[in-house]
Amino acid sequence: MTKAEVIAEIADKTGIEKADVSATVEAFFKVVKDSMADGNNIYVRGFGSFVNKKRAKKVARNISKNTSIIIDEHFIPSFKPSKTFIGKIKNSKKIKELAA
Repeated sequence: MTKAEVIAEIADKTGIEKADVSATVEAFFKVVKDSMADGNNIYVRGFGSFVNKKRAKKVARNISKNTSIIIDEHFIPSFKPSKTFIGKIKNSKKIKELAA
Protein backbone atom coordinates (compact mmCIF):
# COMPACT_ATOMS: atom_id res chain seq x y z
CA MET A 1 0.00 0.00 0.00
CA THR A 2 1.40 3.39 -0.97
CA LYS A 3 1.11 6.65 0.91
CA ALA A 4 -1.44 7.88 -1.65
CA GLU A 5 -3.57 4.77 -1.05
CA VAL A 6 -3.38 5.29 2.73
CA ILE A 7 -4.46 8.92 2.30
CA ALA A 8 -7.35 7.89 0.03
CA GLU A 9 -8.56 5.25 2.49
CA ILE A 10 -8.39 7.63 5.46
CA ALA A 11 -10.32 10.24 3.44
CA ASP A 12 -12.99 7.66 2.56
CA LYS A 13 -13.38 6.42 6.14
CA THR A 14 -13.45 9.86 7.79
CA GLY A 15 -15.13 12.01 5.14
CA ILE A 16 -12.30 14.55 5.32
CA GLU A 17 -10.95 15.93 2.03
CA LYS A 18 -7.87 14.23 0.59
CA ALA A 19 -5.88 17.49 0.65
CA ASP A 20 -6.44 17.88 4.40
CA VAL A 21 -5.62 14.24 5.07
CA SER A 22 -2.49 14.53 2.93
CA ALA A 23 -1.33 17.60 4.87
CA THR A 24 -1.93 15.80 8.16
CA VAL A 25 -0.06 12.65 7.10
CA GLU A 26 2.85 14.71 5.76
CA ALA A 27 2.96 16.71 9.02
CA PHE A 28 2.99 13.45 11.03
CA PHE A 29 5.93 12.09 9.03
CA LYS A 30 7.80 15.40 9.38
CA VAL A 31 7.30 15.41 13.16
CA VAL A 32 8.51 11.79 13.37
CA LYS A 33 11.62 12.52 11.27
CA ASP A 34 12.48 15.76 13.08
CA SER A 35 11.93 14.27 16.55
CA MET A 36 14.05 11.22 15.79
CA ALA A 37 16.77 13.42 14.27
CA ASP A 38 16.81 15.33 17.59
CA GLY A 39 17.37 12.03 19.41
CA ASN A 40 13.83 11.52 20.71
CA ASN A 41 11.92 8.25 20.49
CA ILE A 42 8.20 8.21 19.66
CA TYR A 43 5.81 5.86 21.43
CA VAL A 44 2.29 5.28 20.04
CA ARG A 45 0.30 3.10 22.44
CA GLY A 46 -1.33 0.14 20.71
CA PHE A 47 0.71 0.67 17.53
CA GLY A 48 4.42 0.66 18.27
CA SER A 49 7.56 2.68 18.89
CA PHE A 50 9.83 4.60 16.56
CA VAL A 51 13.25 4.36 18.19
CA ASN A 52 16.86 5.20 17.38
CA LYS A 53 19.01 2.06 17.60
CA LYS A 54 22.71 2.32 18.29
CA ARG A 55 25.04 0.36 16.04
CA ALA A 56 28.44 -0.42 17.57
CA LYS A 57 31.78 0.42 15.96
CA LYS A 58 32.96 -2.42 13.73
CA VAL A 59 35.56 -3.43 11.19
CA ALA A 60 34.23 -4.23 7.71
CA ARG A 61 35.98 -5.41 4.57
CA ASN A 62 36.08 -3.94 1.09
CA ILE A 63 36.31 -7.17 -0.90
CA SER A 64 37.23 -5.56 -4.24
CA LYS A 65 40.27 -3.73 -2.78
CA ASN A 66 40.97 -6.31 -0.02
CA THR A 67 41.14 -3.62 2.65
CA SER A 68 39.65 -3.14 6.08
CA ILE A 69 37.25 -0.28 6.76
CA ILE A 70 36.35 0.97 10.22
CA ILE A 71 32.69 1.90 10.58
CA ASP A 72 32.14 4.20 13.55
CA GLU A 73 29.24 3.72 15.93
CA HIS A 74 26.06 5.30 14.61
CA PHE A 75 22.31 5.38 15.09
CA ILE A 76 19.64 4.06 12.73
CA PRO A 77 15.87 4.57 12.87
CA SER A 78 13.83 1.51 13.75
CA PHE A 79 10.18 0.59 14.32
CA LYS A 80 9.14 -1.87 17.01
CA PRO A 81 5.47 -2.91 16.79
CA SER A 82 3.40 -3.23 19.97
CA LYS A 83 2.22 -6.60 21.28
CA THR A 84 -1.38 -5.84 20.28
CA PHE A 85 -0.26 -4.93 16.74
CA ILE A 86 1.78 -8.15 16.47
CA GLY A 87 -1.18 -10.17 17.79
CA LYS A 88 -3.54 -8.63 15.22
CA ILE A 89 -1.18 -9.57 12.38
CA LYS A 90 -0.66 -13.11 13.69
CA ASN A 91 -4.42 -13.69 13.94
CA SER A 92 -5.27 -12.10 10.57
CA LYS A 93 -7.25 -14.48 8.35
CA LYS A 94 -6.11 -12.73 5.15
CA ILE A 95 -2.43 -13.15 6.04
CA LYS A 96 -2.99 -16.81 6.82
CA GLU A 97 -4.70 -17.27 3.43
CA LEU A 98 -1.77 -15.59 1.66
CA ALA A 99 0.72 -17.84 3.47
CA ALA A 100 -1.14 -21.02 2.51
